[in-house]
Amino acid sequence: MVIIIVEKKVTFSHLEHIVSAAILILILFLPLISVVKAELSSKKQNQKQIESPSTVSVIMRDEEKETIKMNMITRMRNTFKAPKKGEDYTILQALASIDMMLLFFITISGIGGTLTAIDNMGQIGESLGYSTRSTSTFVSLLSVWNYLGRVTAGFSSEILLDKFKLPRPLIFTLVLILASVGHLLIAFGPPGSLYAAMIIVGFCTGAQWSLLFAVISEVFGLKYYSTLYNVGAAASPLGSYIFNVKVAGSLYDREAAKQNVQLAGSLSKNLKCIGVQCFKLSFLIIAGSTMLGAAASLVLVWRTREFYGGDIYAKFRGEKQEDNQEIKTVTEE
Repeated sequence: MVIIIVEKKVTFSHLEHIVSAAILILILFLPLISVVKAELSSKKQNQKQIESPSTVSVIMRDEEKETIKMNMITRMRNTFKAPKKGEDYTILQALASIDMMLLFFITISGIGGTLTAIDNMGQIGESLGYSTRSTSTFVSLLSVWNYLGRVTAGFSSEILLDKFKLPRPLIFTLVLILASVGHLLIAFGPPGSLYAAMIIVGFCTGAQWSLLFAVISEVFGLKYYSTLYNVGAAASPLGSYIFNVKVAGSLYDREAAKQNVQLAGSLSKNLKCIGVQCFKLSFLIIAGSTMLGAAASLVLVWRTREFYGGDIYAKFRGEKQEDNQEIKTVTEE
């Protein structure tokens, strides 16, 4: 932000661009210091254990060997057996769970669709006859409402969950339905509707990110949250590729080629499409897919209703109470 503001007032030379980029990269990599320190500490600990090994002789009977073998088989069977919702899933248990598959599909449908609208904002505005100045306004609307979507979805879902035990995936469902409305506004393109569409798309994009990661942390636990966070995020570029490249991109090029041939009598390399038909079919498909995502979200609501109907934060308060009790006991002793 500081560099962007400075560049508005001062012209950077090539060397100054390199220096500013180097500073940003350095800041980004600063957290690696913590990782390196932790690794060095771990290696020192392991080295101490190697220098003073403890030798234990174990004589196993056939019965003990058979018991160990059965235990290993049981552990392998339990590798993919999911614990209760809210407990710490392993990465494999989470990946193999129906809940994660549903979330992955929801993200592909929901965020993939809204990102397609954002990525094609310039061409959408051009095809519907909006000016360049209006397109700049759309950028601001998207940014502001993306932020408001994140904050609103976070606070409102927390309040509704706390006061009325309303499952967070149900808020996800409502956001997806709202996103479908935004896609339909783009598809049919009534006059001035693109302003409202971009507000809805921006809001729903931000809201979906907040809800997605909140649901992942609550349903699958926090032990492997950093990995599962990125599993959920991976669905976003996949959805964007499907809807942006395979759907919107292909259909836009086909319509532009049709218009180009009709107007010029030959196919030009610089394809440009004008009119509501340029993105109509694309966003009808995206709206339908988003509604499928909403249906999948309702399935997730049903599967998590008992979990969200209880006290999902009880285990954290319980741990805190146990810690306080231990401190009190030690103090008294």
